[in-house]
Amino acid sequence: MIKYNTRFAPSPNGYLHLGHAYSALISEGLARKTGGKFFLRIEDIDLGRCKKKFKDSIFEDLNWLKIKYEKSIIKQSEHFAKYEKYIKKLRDLNLIYPCWATRSEIKKFISKKSASKSSWPIDPDGQYIYPKIYKNISKAERSNLMLSGSNFSWRLDVEKAIVLAQEKFGNKIFFDELGLEPKGKRILEPNLYGDLIIARKEIPTSYHLSVVIDDAEQGINLVTRGLDIYPATSIHRLLQIVLNLPEPQWYHHNLLREQSGEKLSKTNKSTSIKSLRDKKIRNDEILSLIQSIEAFPDDI
Repeated sequence: MIKYNTRFAPSPNGYLHLGHAYSALISEGLARKTGGKFFLRIEDIDLGRCKKKFKDSIFEDLNWLKIKYEKSIIKQSEHFAKYEKYIKKLRDLNLIYPCWATRSEIKKFISKKSASKSSWPIDPDGQYIYPKIYKNISKAERSNLMLSGSNFSWRLDVEKAIVLAQEKFGNKIFFDELGLEPKGKRILEPNLYGDLIIARKEIPTSYHLSVVIDDAEQGINLVTRGLDIYPATSIHRLLQIVLNLPEPQWYHHNLLREQSGEKLSKTNKSTSIKSLRDKKIRNDEILSLIQSIEAFPDDI
């Protein structure tokens, strides 16, 4: 049996809710069942939204739920220098380019180029596919913009990255899904995102970049997460290929939802684990509560 190293990687921009508990329990369960290791990672690159009280609550919630994790914990905000080295690798491979487009500029460009905004393609996160405003500008224009000191982002040239990945693995590139049926190899679809932002001038990384770097560093060989992140797997596997990072397997699970059908989320102010702790609900009642909403997978 393969020993699976898994991880739970919350962002401290709000209190954890039952959906987080469900995901953490699945991840820990798969590691424990196979004799692997379960890691905790704090994804706090968004310095403006991440707060100490939310970080503290993550540890309190997991301890209350009796979820045990390895002592080596990665806090992403402490590793910007590491991520910057990988940005340099992507630059050296000519797979990223600087982009100065603001959201309003993108919307304005789309309005001019398209009959209606509703006809412009949308990525899985609900954002307009980037219309490549600054992708093919001249070297002189790019140099002048860089010298101006204006804020910019680094965007991944998805087409070039796909070509490089295919040179390494052949015309079809895959990721290996263990959670969803049918299980097995699935063809990557990174074009669904277009040339997405991979880092910013002030923050030398993004969720997509830091997650694959940290998975490699922590030796994660089974990535467990909710269905809402499923589309991003194509981007993550693409980055792993071009950066020569190890290939894990993936286990995507169902999402817990409100009675309205909306997924549990911090944005919707779903019931937090902290509030349940404050109400003196016993930790063993949480598992029963979760199971009443969504049955645990049979293979845990």
